[in-house]
Amino acid sequence: MADHDLLVLGGGTGGYAAAFRASQLGKRVALIEQAKVGGTCLHWGCIPAKAMLETGDLLAKIGKASDFGIQITPATGIDATVVGARRDKIVARMHAGLKSLFKKNNVELIAGRATLLGGGSVEVALYDESGTATGEKKTISATDIVIATGSSVRRIPGLETDGRVIVDSDQITTGTLKPSSVIVIGGGAVGCEFASYFRDLGAETTIVEMLPTLVPLEDRDASKELTRAFTKRGIAIHVAHRIKEGSLVKRADGVDLQIEPIDGGEVVALSADLLVVAAGRVPNSGEIGLEKTKATVERGFIKVDAQMQTTEPHLYAVGDVIGGLQLAHVAAHEGMIAAHAIAGEPLHAMDYVKQPRATYCRPEVASVGYTTQELERDGVPFVAGQVPFLAIAKAHVGGDADGFCKVLRHAESGVILGVHMVGPKVTDLIAEASLAMELGATAAQVGGTTHPHPTLSEIVGEAALVSIGRSVNF
Repeated sequence: MADHDLLVLGGGTGGYAAAFRASQLGKRVALIEQAKVGGTCLHWGCIPAKAMLETGDLLAKIGKASDFGIQITPATGIDATVVGARRDKIVARMHAGLKSLFKKNNVELIAGRATLLGGGSVEVALYDESGTATGEKKTISATDIVIATGSSVRRIPGLETDGRVIVDSDQITTGTLKPSSVIVIGGGAVGCEFASYFRDLGAETTIVEMLPTLVPLEDRDASKELTRAFTKRGIAIHVAHRIKEGSLVKRADGVDLQIEPIDGGEVVALSADLLVVAAGRVPNSGEIGLEKTKATVERGFIKVDAQMQTTEPHLYAVGDVIGGLQLAHVAAHEGMIAAHAIAGEPLHAMDYVKQPRATYCRPEVASVGYTTQELERDGVPFVAGQVPFLAIAKAHVGGDADGFCKVLRHAESGVILGVHMVGPKVTDLIAEASLAMELGATAAQVGGTTHPHPTLSEIVGEAALVSIGRSVNF
């Protein structure tokens, strides 16, 4: 008899979601983690980054205090040490809560690094409470195994980080940096979030992105709106550019470099106190014993089916290690799908079109479903309804009316195909659109749903009504 019904390798969002749900479904579960449970999201990504971004948002709000009739001296500085301490306190509190959930869900937590041996067994190099290898190893068996080993920051040759003048996202979210000027390499979600944060702290900020737009996975109107808003805030943007080879010079107090257009053209010289490398992440799939299984690996990513199963029987994988959207909430959903499949109570097949996406810069960006360009590419007949936050009273009440909501519906059935938003609190508002898509709702149904007034949520219903030509307030 196996030691456990299920072994989960990795304690990030996808891993602990799979473990907890499998235990709730009656399985004997153990989870192996060599660092801290919570993974990248809790300790180096989502949570610490958003805690820091909240400081930037509050500073920006204070800067508008006089608009609200509040006579105070405008905030002129940031204590980066206090920002870091508040961030770390939030992370510690969430970490403590997560650890208590292992006991609540009766999941055994094993500190160590696991290597697949094949045939449902793993070898675990044990670690102590400080995260140091003890030198002891043991073999553990299970009927099923879920790999949830996550990802790591992508390393770019020639852009090696030092935690001082060249940094990655992990170093930002664990440090107390307060530069006066910043260059961000990468205009995706992570790059835009840190560009937004450092600009709010007063730094001269520049973004360099190889692709033609910021947040290139988003709807083209969202990319345009974010570019407009960032430019308005004084963030310099160079899309379709790259660092000229050999041009980077690291100084004791910063960097000098040159960038050039991808298709050729004028070279631009840049200098800054800090260079942020936000060029994506790579899967942690090496040295975990995959070669001893029949699992298929492509470019480092483990291939799975719609129930998260690999080509090796009883071996599943979830989260960043399988690629895709690489978002914490998506990993959690993948984990639960895997747990249900293992328990013989399968959920629906994993559908990435219905997974919401969120970027927490200012203004925020959020979306779910297909983009305009994807629908045009695939020849899907659709109608768009778009409403600016300028039409929403609560946006004016809050002092932030930049951005819009765009609803894409099928031209014949009316079913919602995608929702794209830029503006205040849209990372919260996208949940309604996500639910609508999960339930197969039409634009008429969303538009016919009562949205309380005055709230920001009205923009979703109003955009849906615009798409069917029945807008009331726009």
